[in-house]
Amino acid sequence: MAIAIRIVKGSVKAVGVLAIVALAALIVLLAVLWVDHWTSTELPAPSGSYKVGRVTYVWTDETRINSYAPMASIRQDLAVWIWYPATPAPSTKRSEYLPSYWSRALERHEGFILAKLLSKDLTRVQEHSWSDAPVSSEQTMFPVVILRAGGGALSSDYTTLAEDLASYGYIVVSFDAPYRTVITALPDGRVAMRAAAGDFDTAPSSPGTQHFATQLMSAWIADTKFVLDQLHQLNANDPTGRFTGKFDLQMVGIAGHSLGGATAAQFCHDDPRCKAGMDIDGMPFGDVIQNGLHQPFFFLMSDHSKEKSGAESQTVERNIQAIENSVPAGRRWGMTISGANHFTFSDQMFVKSPVLMFFLRRIGVMGPLEKRRGIAITDACVHTFFDVYLKDAPAAEMNNLPSLYPELKIGIEPAFPEQQAPQ
Repeated sequence: MAIAIRIVKGSVKAVGVLAIVALAALIVLLAVLWVDHWTSTELPAPSGSYKVGRVTYVWTDETRINSYAPMASIRQDLAVWIWYPATPAPSTKRSEYLPSYWSRALERHEGFILAKLLSKDLTRVQEHSWSDAPVSSEQTMFPVVILRAGGGALSSDYTTLAEDLASYGYIVVSFDAPYRTVITALPDGRVAMRAAAGDFDTAPSSPGTQHFATQLMSAWIADTKFVLDQLHQLNANDPTGRFTGKFDLQMVGIAGHSLGGATAAQFCHDDPRCKAGMDIDGMPFGDVIQNGLHQPFFFLMSDHSKEKSGAESQTVERNIQAIENSVPAGRRWGMTISGANHFTFSDQMFVKSPVLMFFLRRIGVMGPLEKRRGIAITDACVHTFFDVYLKDAPAAEMNNLPSLYPELKIGIEPAFPEQQAPQ
């Protein structure tokens, strides 16, 4: 009996010690997450020769009702971001990564754990754009690239990519849509959360996925057409004088990530203003799969080699192959970045907690590619592709990419992840 009592007491004591150790480890982890949240984070600097300016607008398409809004008769607003080659004056201020009214709304939406413990403080994220700076006078005008975010992701999630492309002499335009972007905050105080009908990121895989995605893409494509129309007006007469005559709207490209990549392919099919397009790790949807493309097009994919290949993955591969085969030889490109993951292409790799990223890497969600290397490869692929097809650079520059970046492999992997946005 005495022996049994001693065993029980020993067990209780061991459990108590383990509980204390677990509690101490939890406290240390929370402390690390809290300190990291408040630590400043500098995004990778643009690698091109131009300084980068940034302006934002709110444009309203009076011809369209926002069908995703909770109330009828709400016109389609867009929060528009423009990055461009600039010549900042000494008095020019640096841009905020995300406007303060927007970052506050996002923080409330995400809640304490995601916003405070698993993410950086966005007010301390340092990007490399100058707010409202004059456009560079080194060229008369610059090619335009529309940049589409993935699913409901924010345009700001692709700041590094946008800044790098602008530093190579492009005007980069992105936009967020109320009730389709995960959260859209406007300067007048309005805040719009993504509606369930516009949430492709959490939609289950089903026979209705194609219809769901195509319907959602049609709204993004209508936005893109409207934005290009607005750029024509701004090009003809910008009230500030900043952009008058600066957009080369004969040289328009589009690049998108995830569902944004699918949107890019369908937009190039639908609108002849598209001169070149790029799908970054997105499975295609829409009748572009059946009808094909004639413009130069580039599929840049993350590494799906370790994922299970099933019927859905084979369908995705066939759909990409069908689009590639429709593009004339010498104008179609497909490459995979070894070790990359679906988040490699956005700022999420930099603005989420490294503890979270470590955990995701351990469970196989993240690949082994170092984040700055991944975004550098992406930047090089994007600006090189558009250099070739919007600026007449030699096509050999595309062929040279794998020799400059050994992680780049010609071709795409057969398996695909579920296309989740970085939010």
